[in-house]
Amino acid sequence: MDRSGARTGQTGEVTGGLQSTVAARLPGAAALGLLAPPSVPLVPATVLADPAWTAQVIGDRAGRTADRRVPATVWWYSVSAVLVTPALAGLATGVPLSARLADTSLSFLSGGLPVAAVSSAPGTDLAGELRESLAAVVAAVAAAGRMRERPLWAIATDSIANRLLALGRALDDVPRVTALAAPLAAAVGARLPAPRYVDVRGTRFTRRASCCLLYRVPSEPLCISCPRRPPAERQILLEGL
Repeated sequence: MDRSGARTGQTGEVTGGLQSTVAARLPGAAALGLLAPPSVPLVPATVLADPAWTAQVIGDRAGRTADRRVPATVWWYSVSAVLVTPALAGLATGVPLSARLADTSLSFLSGGLPVAAVSSAPGTDLAGELRESLAAVVAAVAAAGRMRERPLWAIATDSIANRLLALGRALDDVPRVTALAAPLAAAVGARLPAPRYVDVRGTRFTRRASCCLLYRVPSEPLCISCPRRPPAERQILLEGL
């Protein structure tokens, strides 16, 4: 395993043909994490559910920090957003892509942060595939972070909401694409909280169910949309964006 968090020489078997069709329909597909950088190795997403692999990545990020919840939560906030993107892009464009870990590979930068994900198979049951994949990875992250699973499921909800919002903006169809969030979460099941949105002066934002704990990292501020902020303060800050 190298310092990026990937096992050296281990590359997922990815054709990416179907995802290329999805990416071609989405302006800014690279920024959305749908095009893997050619210089970055692809790693099978199944490693995310490997307790030993996940514990090492989070341990490396934690350093001497006693409370592993912070690096685990911050890492999962990034990983979950990238992991769900291909399947959600397929949902938004009408080209079903698999959300199974076995059908997905990720590109990691140094430090273990993902920048892209590629699904190599068509999807057949998006809710069921997401339920299985998220449950497996959440369990591994919770064990590595020595924390409860519930906050990690809330982060997964916000990642789904954020990704659908970004996809809706790319397609210039925010109302339709964000309307997919609640039915999908309900189909995934009770462990996944209902995604929520708020419209501020005609612009839609995710009304977050989770805190990413980034404010616990030195020199990092509280996020503008953080649920820890008083609602009135959050509203004023969102109006300024």
